[in-house]
Amino acid sequence: STRIGTGGNVKRQAVDVSPLRRVNQAIYLMCVGARTASFRNIRSIAECLADEILNASKGNTNSFAVKKKEEIERSAKSNR
Repeated sequence: STRIGTGGNVKRQAVDVSPLRRVNQAIYLMCVGARTASFRNIRSIAECLADEILNASKGNTNSFAVKKKEEIERSAKSNR
């Protein structure tokens, strides 16, 4: 999705993206999720990254990447 702003009103619009962009976005979201999960936590970032990868591979909503992807798709779908 991309941000379209007109007259101070910003909304998300669904657009086609390249496969490489989808892979890059997924890896980025998994890294961000692992970083936020390990912040102020006893568990290391490696353990949190392993959990994030396992949850994302199962499509589990405990994964930050899956949650964020569904949120972006939901907001783009509502603005069609």
